[in-house]
Amino acid sequence: MTADGAASNPQAVRPEPVPLVNIANILTVSRLALVPVFLVALFWDGGHDDLWRWIATGVFAVASITDRIDGDLARRRGLVTDFGKIADPIADKALTGAALIGLSVLGDLGWWVTWVIIGRELAITLLRFWVIRHGVIAASYGGKIKTLLQALAIGLYLMPLGAWADLPRWVLMGAAVLVTVGTGLDYVVRAIRLRAAGRTKADA
Repeated sequence: MTADGAASNPQAVRPEPVPLVNIANILTVSRLALVPVFLVALFWDGGHDDLWRWIATGVFAVASITDRIDGDLARRRGLVTDFGKIADPIADKALTGAALIGLSVLGDLGWWVTWVIIGRELAITLLRFWVIRHGVIAASYGGKIKTLLQALAIGLYLMPLGAWADLPRWVLMGAAVLVTVGTGLDYVVRAIRLRAAGRTKADA
């Protein structure tokens, strides 16, 4: 086939596969690796040593920042891989879940908050599998706000700021819980609609 023929046939030019080892995936794996480091710092010396709580806060902040960076890099540089699609949400949930459970174990955060947030994330994960053959539900703006509020609220609980910070902590965590539940309900509605639409197409 001539060069002109190749140019006229877009199927003849195949895009190069995205390498598994890329900067976005490295950041995702690094975030997963930081989870045990974070837990060690959080529970060191009984879990209420000011220095180690600041260290735990710093590790959590770094890991949370990588969550935003790796996704942006993957999309902007065309580094989206199947591994990244699976590992990124796992790393995000592992970090958030570890922080919430750790704070509850230490008595700094009510268990009901931890179970509401973790329960929501597990339920949405199951919903994704329920509708996966009908399509993928795109992340909403509310979901991004939820992630940001959770990270900020957890960070505030991690910092050894004293009793004066109790009110700001409750306000921020309360907002995070409300948005978490609200976006979860929105996801349920969208999942039901997507599955219904998929069945309609299948019957047509």
